[in-house]
Amino acid sequence: MRVLVVEDVRRLADDITEGLRDQAMAVDVVYDGIDAAAKLQLHDYDVVVLDRDLPGMHGDTVCRMVVDSEHPAMVLMLTASGAPGERVAGLALGADDYLPKPFHFPELVLRVRALARRRPQAQARVLRAAGLELDPLARTASDDGRPLALSAKEFAVLDALLRAAPRAVSAEELLERAWDENADPFTKTVQVTISRLRRKLDNPSAIETLPGVGYRVARPAA
Repeated sequence: MRVLVVEDVRRLADDITEGLRDQAMAVDVVYDGIDAAAKLQLHDYDVVVLDRDLPGMHGDTVCRMVVDSEHPAMVLMLTASGAPGERVAGLALGADDYLPKPFHFPELVLRVRALARRRPQAQARVLRAAGLELDPLARTASDDGRPLALSAKEFAVLDALLRAAPRAVSAEELLERAWDENADPFTKTVQVTISRLRRKLDNPSAIETLPGVGYRVARPAA
């Protein structure tokens, strides 16, 4: 899952970003509306966590940009005001959910995950293929019923592979879905994470490498 955090209070923005990354999400962060507009032109996000009162370009304008885009993300709008009128106004702009500040971080995580499931391209809550099962909401994974203890990046990579199955996923796409824009595309980050993930599986060949193409969850042998 890829998320864009747009919040002008840097400490809050950075706290949200790090917290969501700890939940195995790929997160980019910007601190004003102009930079948000630029990011939305570059990447396809699942969810945008959007402060309404932004410098440079108001959050309302950013929200309209998201809603009017070819592949719109789901929008969780944040605001310092929890008044019903403010909430109605935000939803009327096309925001999908609304959370007043201050908020409890676990609630924000649940709302982000719920919005990602509601996105039109979203799949079933529990992802399954080749004996592997992953529940993004509960943040659990298993291999033929055996629980897997995965790091945040291993979890995110497996999530991306299962969502794409049986299609192969390139290393570049895995960087896009499981890391953030600061990831170096010339490192072996993806290869190393795939290797660590395979070592935790009963059947390491469940994740297949296709030279020059990428990786995919292999179908069980007949």
